[in-house]
Amino acid sequence: MEKDILLTLFKSKSTVFSFKEILLMTSIPASLLKRRLHYYVQNDQLYSMRRGLYSRDSNYDRRELATKIFTPAYVSFETVLLEAGAIFQYYAAIFVATYQAKGIVCDEQNYVFRKLKDTILVNTMGVENTGTYFIASPERAYLDLLYLNNDYYIDNLSVLDFEKIFLMLSIYNNERMKKVAHEHYKRFQQEG
Repeated sequence: MEKDILLTLFKSKSTVFSFKEILLMTSIPASLLKRRLHYYVQNDQLYSMRRGLYSRDSNYDRRELATKIFTPAYVSFETVLLEAGAIFQYYAAIFVATYQAKGIVCDEQNYVFRKLKDTILVNTMGVENTGTYFIASPERAYLDLLYLNNDYYIDNLSVLDFEKIFLMLSIYNNERMKKVAHEHYKRFQQEG
């Protein structure tokens, strides 16, 4: 039975597992499972990066961890915009949209959690499932950032699809955002 837990985890394409996920994978009572997981960590068969979060070893996907610290959550904001080439300022932190605002350092990685209203957070328009975690499209990340920041400067608007942005604006129900998005679109047209 013990080896079945590890075998199940090692066969999964996920690299990070929460206690609740492991509990659902097995038929072991919670108190016994806690003891077994503690044993595996003590014997270097599992890696624990934070209470209730485990991986096979220290080579796990940090974005996957970011979305499992608080759920529901998805990677967004500067992390996505930097990768898309929309902003040029480098950020080592991973930025995540979730239900509370908090900064956490876990396993020497900075995570910045930003709070979005529940109606925005659970709307999946522009949020992609990678198979192990959720991540915003560049357009959704732009809108998430615009929702929380009145005057954030986007360096390269050409990587954004403004048709998608205008479709997703309804999620936020925010007139200020509509105005700023249209101003950015005019700036994009003038620059291009």
